[in-house]
Amino acid sequence: MGLTMRISSAKRAAAALSAMALVGSLSACGGDDGKSSDSSKPLEVWSRSAPDPAKTYEAILAAFTQKTGIKVDYQGVIEFDTQLQARASSKDLPDVWINDAGLLGSYQSQGYVTKVEKGDIAGSDQITDETWAQNQGLDGATYGVPFSRQSFATVVRSDWRKKLGLPVPKTWDELAALANAFATKDPDGNGKADTYGMVVPGSSKRGYIGWWASSYIWQAGGDIVEKSGDTKYKSVINSPQTKTALEWVRKQFCTPGNVVPGSLNLTTSDTPFFGEGTAGIYLTGPYTFSGYDKAPGKDKYEVIPMPKGPVGTTTLAEGENIYFGAGSDKTAEQKALAEFLISPDAQKIGMAPDGAAQPVVRLPVNKTLDAGAVRNDPRWKLVQDEYTANSKAFVWSINFQPIRQALGEGINKMMSSCSSDLDAGLKSLDQAINAELKSQDLAE
Repeated sequence: MGLTMRISSAKRAAAALSAMALVGSLSACGGDDGKSSDSSKPLEVWSRSAPDPAKTYEAILAAFTQKTGIKVDYQGVIEFDTQLQARASSKDLPDVWINDAGLLGSYQSQGYVTKVEKGDIAGSDQITDETWAQNQGLDGATYGVPFSRQSFATVVRSDWRKKLGLPVPKTWDELAALANAFATKDPDGNGKADTYGMVVPGSSKRGYIGWWASSYIWQAGGDIVEKSGDTKYKSVINSPQTKTALEWVRKQFCTPGNVVPGSLNLTTSDTPFFGEGTAGIYLTGPYTFSGYDKAPGKDKYEVIPMPKGPVGTTTLAEGENIYFGAGSDKTAEQKALAEFLISPDAQKIGMAPDGAAQPVVRLPVNKTLDAGAVRNDPRWKLVQDEYTANSKAFVWSINFQPIRQALGEGINKMMSSCSSDLDAGLKSLDQAINAELKSQDLAE
């Protein structure tokens, strides 16, 4: 997720100088002719992956080697940020890695990645101009090749909902009513008060609750930051619209059972409740579908369109990029891998259409493919439609991670008390975000 520590302007300047030195020292290690200096050494490729998705990457990379003859040393890395920073410190970054598109600004500002000339990438015309534009840094250059995109989706225990005779929720009020019914009306029929409404990764760690709550902020007409010039940004978090969203979110936390107890201390790795059958609603990424098809079972849950807030149904959009490590002497191999990864063949392998593996390509970036058609699954068509029509991403061209951290800390604090002063909390959060923008020389 990148560094989340907020630092002073002086330290930021020092960090920028260090990043420039890193770029220079890493670049000096690379070749000038686009060819590997040691053809016997495999191309080192990382992804941020647990074992199951790592197996899908292994299948993709095996197909790449079979097609090109280029050997690959692949690692699925869980503690990705820590290990990548360690490798950067030793001036020995992986040749290629696949990770969050939202880290583009952070990687570029730290000098971890090299520019990409999209016109030099065979198949680049099979990715839309709009998707390529997402990979532009503040300087207008492209850093990274799009690999996968996705939007958040709401999953609901359909068997519980039908047992209680309730409709598919189409508004916030109906969603809250369903959450309360799941908590109070024994939807699993075991005679115990052991079920809850919403799963919420509400920890401030890595800004999780800000990540989860962002969709509701946008649905109420609020926002986090906005452009105020060609390369300047300002906080817009302190608004009546954002307050409306947080009032609704806090009401869920303060209604017993609507949210899993203790959620303010939970990250996504601590939230097994939907799969375990103790909670019935989860706003999450479509990467969870393959696991939930096994438990609670494909026939027991549904993927629904986002319930409408006061203004709309906007949902968080995310994605993964292919990044070229600065200092690599394997520029030809980097390019060849990127060209393969965006091809229909590789994208289909990554989508795991047979359901036997966990997908690493959620929505394909290759415009010749359709997620619902490839998987023969209407749930994925819904996600693709939501992404196309109703999604919004964080600002990827800047180092957004400290802003997301500030957002998470601020919202977590406001949700920790049912009588907290939201006006004061939003004012404080606004100041924190503007301070971070100033430290990045992005403020007005």
